[in-house]
Amino acid sequence: MALFLLVLILIVFVAVKIFHWWYNLPEQIGKRGEIRVHNILSHLSDEYHILDDVVLKTERGTTQIDHIVVSKYGIFAIETKNYRGEIYGDDNRQQWTQIIVTNVRFRRKWYKTYTYITKNYFYNPVKQSLGHAYVVKEYFAGWNRINVVPIVVFTGNADISNVCSNHHVIYDKYLKSTIRSYQIVCLSDSDVQSIVDALSEKNVKGEVDNKTHIRNVYAAKNEYDNRIAAGICPRCGGRLVQRNGRYGSFYGCSNYPKCTFTTH
Repeated sequence: MALFLLVLILIVFVAVKIFHWWYNLPEQIGKRGEIRVHNILSHLSDEYHILDDVVLKTERGTTQIDHIVVSKYGIFAIETKNYRGEIYGDDNRQQWTQIIVTNVRFRRKWYKTYTYITKNYFYNPVKQSLGHAYVVKEYFAGWNRINVVPIVVFTGNADISNVCSNHHVIYDKYLKSTIRSYQIVCLSDSDVQSIVDALSEKNVKGEVDNKTHIRNVYAAKNEYDNRIAAGICPRCGGRLVQRNGRYGSFYGCSNYPKCTFTTH
């Protein structure tokens, strides 16, 4: 009986460890964030149509958009980030920074607290969201009245007070109000349905496996970085020229204002 209990305890211990490892995988953390955002979007009225996990073909492969909301007020391309810690970034920076501060208290003869700082980097989600919006615009290039709005929404316990952006970078609690703030009608009901049908038809999520999509993402990013390194605008092929702005020097496309691409 004692041996049975020991084996049972060992099995439970291993199962808990495996579950903890699986639960904290980046993929699972991201999925939980996307589920939370979907639940928030589901409380919008029926005039808003929600599409989740949309994969669209592009010239460089595929791009994956966490959520697309289609309404008569425009199309909203939403990038979800389920992060914690302090987030630092702006529109032009290639990489944003995540800083996690952990305090660990040990007791020996006296209490002593150690502070551990973990710094991670991730691709600029504003650039990511703008890229998604650009792809959607390209798909509906003939629709002059379409307004495509990129939104980056943070779930979890992230502190984004140190983010400086001219675009929507928001906490999830502001997602509905941000979407509802757009009240100028630019599409008819039939236009909205046509766009929803077209996006549903063009969604190749079931045709492209995750490994292929990830390979496409890395290939596109490498091409993107190589173009910038060569002084070529990755958006329109124009020449990148150095300019001075409010926050210092940066590189912008020579085709401005037709193309508004910028980078450091």
